[in-house]
Amino acid sequence: MKNIVVITGSPRKGGNSELLAKAFREGAEEAGHNVFLFETRSKKLSPCTACNACFRKGRACSVNDDFNELAPVLENADTIVFSTPLYWFTFPAHIKMIIDKLYAFNGGPRPLKIKEAVLLVCAETDDIKDFDGIVTTYQSILDYKKWENAGILKVPNVNYAGDVRKTDALDKAKEMGELPPSGEWRRDN
Repeated sequence: MKNIVVITGSPRKGGNSELLAKAFREGAEEAGHNVFLFETRSKKLSPCTACNACFRKGRACSVNDDFNELAPVLENADTIVFSTPLYWFTFPAHIKMIIDKLYAFNGGPRPLKIKEAVLLVCAETDDIKDFDGIVTTYQSILDYKKWENAGILKVPNVNYAGDVRKTDALDKAKEMGELPPSGEWRRDN
């Protein structure tokens, strides 16, 4: 059993990446994993200000926003999942603010124990190479944090909320949620 944090970047309720996240969560919970879903669209988030005051005020970030709700869950997570739409070839601002604030755990008093990550990403584009920027950024995060890639799911041709239901991506996301022990398989679609 793993403790999994799923972070969504969808600005729309019922958006395609939110549906992917929920399908992943369903598969993970059916496999016996504990899942915490953090929907950035409904959270008050501020960017990292590079103040270097992480954990000095009794919380991960000196800016008192909803990242501090997520931080204790991140500390106990084995796996982090980014479920996001593609914005200008990378992560949208809300999910990027979370990624930036992971700085609080770099070499500080409370390191993360996360060992693996998953990327679920969807976009209006039909050109699969448009996903290269976000995949490169994701892989760079993994390399820097020394996390294993537990899977990447790229879903093209979905624009309007719910379009992902017309594809097999929800089934794939649910299957990916089963997350067998690290190293048994990797999914990159």
